[in-house]
Amino acid sequence: MRIVFMGTADFGLPTFSALAEEHEIVAAVTVPDKPKGRGRSVMSSPVKVAAVERGIPVMTPEKLSNPAFVEELKALDADLFFVVAFRILPRSVFELPRLGTVNLHGSLLPDYRGAAPINWAVINGDTMTGLTTFFIDDKIDTGDILLSVETAIGADETAGELYDRLSVMGADLSLRTVAGIGDGSLKAVPQPDREARPAPKLFKPDGLIDWSSDSLTIHNKVRGMNPVPGAFTECSKGAVKVHRTEVIENESSGTPGMIAGVSPKEGITVSCGKGTLRITEIQPPGKKKMDCASFVRGCQVELGINICSM
Repeated sequence: MRIVFMGTADFGLPTFSALAEEHEIVAAVTVPDKPKGRGRSVMSSPVKVAAVERGIPVMTPEKLSNPAFVEELKALDADLFFVVAFRILPRSVFELPRLGTVNLHGSLLPDYRGAAPINWAVINGDTMTGLTTFFIDDKIDTGDILLSVETAIGADETAGELYDRLSVMGADLSLRTVAGIGDGSLKAVPQPDREARPAPKLFKPDGLIDWSSDSLTIHNKVRGMNPVPGAFTECSKGAVKVHRTEVIENESSGTPGMIAGVSPKEGITVSCGKGTLRITEIQPPGKKKMDCASFVRGCQVELGINICSM
């Protein structure tokens, strides 16, 4: 089958590789190169890098609705467009291929429509999630469903770890989806008509920890923000990132945010609105992340103070 692959992030790379092995990828559409990092070096998207390595033509339009880009896509005469972690497509684009345009999404639709479905599933403490392939339509993540697959979320699994697992799982689901569309055995069905939780993009301020929340809620937030945009607490010397935690008690006798325990072997324990949380991986301002026990051994952390006073 002749396929145009559209994507940006490394989440789509296993699917891209799998499709390239079994089908003809006639072009990869991704974002233009951009300056990144402190040195502002110009970087290509992971999808572009993978396409160039395979000798697949790459298209990097500034505007997807540009008539010249649309005509260029049309000239490829693709059977199917396959989208993973890309931009919102205009109708002039997603209606081009004869078999339609398919999207691989990191949730069990209709739940978690939006840019950050994996993060929000972890933040909300879900125990199950999955992947869905569906035909793109005019609205965000609302098209008819083709296939889905479920997977459990570990109690301490981070969004980054789940992201990696779902990325690999997506390759098989995508291959089965394309095969079913190609031989006509797969019929799309409308999404269930029920209220679903949104999954808007997360930004750095969203990572601020509210220590008056219960310990499990904070633990889930830390997991869901790991690795980006990152959970943090504002301290006297700046933002301290909290990368990993453990829920160790159901009740707490201290005020929220109070350092209830300091151990050179186990790290820092903090009282929450309900319960107690142990910080096991931390990142002080301007430094690399480290296990919290090492942080305690290298810094003087006072018992009984508010963590924001460190």
